[in-house]
Amino acid sequence: MNQSIDHKQARSFGGLEILAKQAVEGFITGLHKSPFHGFSVEFAEHRIYNPGSSTKHIDWKLFARTEKLFVKRYEEETNLRCQMVIDTSSSMYFPMDGETNKLEFSINSAAALIYMMRKQRDAVGISLFDDELKLHTPCKSSMSHHRFLFAEMEKYLFNYDKNHVSKTDIIPVLHAVAEQTHKRSLIIIFSDMMDDVSKQDELFSALQHLKHKKHEVVLYHTLDLQKEVNFDFQNRPYTFVDMESGEEIKLNPNQLKDKVKEIALNRQKALKLKCGMYQIDYVPADINEGYNHVLLQYLIKRQKLK
Repeated sequence: MNQSIDHKQARSFGGLEILAKQAVEGFITGLHKSPFHGFSVEFAEHRIYNPGSSTKHIDWKLFARTEKLFVKRYEEETNLRCQMVIDTSSSMYFPMDGETNKLEFSINSAAALIYMMRKQRDAVGISLFDDELKLHTPCKSSMSHHRFLFAEMEKYLFNYDKNHVSKTDIIPVLHAVAEQTHKRSLIIIFSDMMDDVSKQDELFSALQHLKHKKHEVVLYHTLDLQKEVNFDFQNRPYTFVDMESGEEIKLNPNQLKDKVKEIALNRQKALKLKCGMYQIDYVPADINEGYNHVLLQYLIKRQKLK
């Protein structure tokens, strides 16, 4: 279920929406060739007519072809409400020298999910944050709303300013999202979770707030597995810069490789354990592995919510 997407070419032909369409179509094609063949992927434009209901919206042209009664779906008829919460802090622009950084991966993933939700007549909104909530839109399913979401997310691509440092402060953001998302929704979070590790209890209190509001929550822990977990760099001195504080340190990666990996894996293990306790789906999302894993996990979750 691998896919190859030419990001630069896709943007030149129409930006984020074209890339999202390409990612979803590649995913669906791969899905039918994979062990998941037969997995239900419903892009419903119609629903079966229920006897006794109004005949106002019956698709008579479709009836002429199929001799079956279907009712046209309209944009206000939504199956699912989904709020995308995307971390836009400075650390999400890592790696600077790679083909895709964490923020680009998160935005492209969110765009693909939005495109998929459009096909399924779901309502979606976005919440963008760093150390505060920058944008919070309501969930809607109209085409114009989706294009607005694409435009807002696209503003953050390749817009890293070394002189402007923004830290991750997800705790107050999650509380704000919980309070401002009034109807029961699926909350999908994209973040590298580079928050203050001393605030673990406060973090999970914020996640629990979302659950208390009856929301379903999926956390895509966005990371560069090769560099941030395996600490896979050439055996030579480097100057490492903390993208959220500007602090610098010079060292040879081999001196700390095992320790860094141990800390990173323990962090993931703790997040997964706590999320499991609160019935939150924890999904590690390696930016080097493409978008199929993100889309598949969403599809599995959506099937469970039916």
